[in-house]
Amino acid sequence: MPDPRIPSIARPMTAIAAVATLAALATACGSSSDGTDSDAQRVAVTITDDGCDPTDLEATAGPATFEVENVDSAINNEFEVLDGALILGERENVTPGLSGEVSVNLDPGTYDIVCGNPGNREPTGKLVVSGERQAATTDPRLREAADEYAEWVDGEAEELVRRTGAFVAAIEAGDVGEAKELYEHTRIPYERIEPVAESFGGLDPAIDARINDIAQGDEWTGFHPLEKALWIDGRIGEREKATARRLMTDVERLRRLTAENTYDPVQLANGAVELLNEVSLTKITGEEERYSHTDLTDFKANIDGAREAFVLLAPALREIDPDLATEIEERFADMYAALRPYRVEGNLYENYEKVGERERQELSQAVDALALPLARLGGQVVGQ
Repeated sequence: MPDPRIPSIARPMTAIAAVATLAALATACGSSSDGTDSDAQRVAVTITDDGCDPTDLEATAGPATFEVENVDSAINNEFEVLDGALILGERENVTPGLSGEVSVNLDPGTYDIVCGNPGNREPTGKLVVSGERQAATTDPRLREAADEYAEWVDGEAEELVRRTGAFVAAIEAGDVGEAKELYEHTRIPYERIEPVAESFGGLDPAIDARINDIAQGDEWTGFHPLEKALWIDGRIGEREKATARRLMTDVERLRRLTAENTYDPVQLANGAVELLNEVSLTKITGEEERYSHTDLTDFKANIDGAREAFVLLAPALREIDPDLATEIEERFADMYAALRPYRVEGNLYENYEKVGERERQELSQAVDALALPLARLGGQVVGQ
């Protein structure tokens, strides 16, 4: 049954549609400034009510770009490539009439593919990859970028564990005021590395699911039931303490997984785009932090995570496509300028309820302006 205290949220469809079609628009705008394109193979797939069309896909090992289209399915709007529970690449929010792209580096083998929706991510087909394994990159600058990103993610995961420990201690002590004080600050490292958490299958829903993401009969865990208890119920009971202990366990598991994880350059680019998608889907709308209204702090953390990936890839991108590198840098500067008036202190931002509709649209436009060139990044680094 819907929670009557959850406000009705009107999504700014222009922002969401813009992010969903960014890669396709970028392709239509042309190739890099030096006239060269990545040699990644291109694989077309259509999202339908029944899954993917074709149901099964074939590719050769190495760089691949999936061209994802949704003609008229109102049921499904996401495409994913899965290696077990690990998400290798995804394109979200491809609603009817829209299209998008996602680039990945594929090793030989058989993978699951999903054409589904946030409530149903069961595999709908197979991807069979033949041929010999290829290096993710032959460019030492891109390899260095991926290695440095892994170190940065590890550091953010460590910080998340530290902050979550303090937050959970406040919950265990039954201290509502202290827990509310720590909540917003605690979530920042998670929002910066959210695409990494999402790649581990069910771990992101365990940590970050909103009430509308939970199927009937399933347990609601993570940050947001605690957010609701603190801001709506105003109390901490044994259930909340158990939820906090489970959150601590899941965050520590995330740290262990990130410590073992490696990345290729295109994953950095895809992750940056997914963070912009997160902003449009859940932060601009006020859906993410619907009880505490700390959405702008999450918003800034998502932007910071996207920028970190770009900054690491930028030295190579300036050689591959200097015009694109300059455009992305300028759009990041514009995005931070748009956020600056709402900064309260440090990395904490204004209560989102105080931000009017016109100001929200201005923020949305800045996100769109950044997301368009950023969506071209993966296509430039895949196969380099």
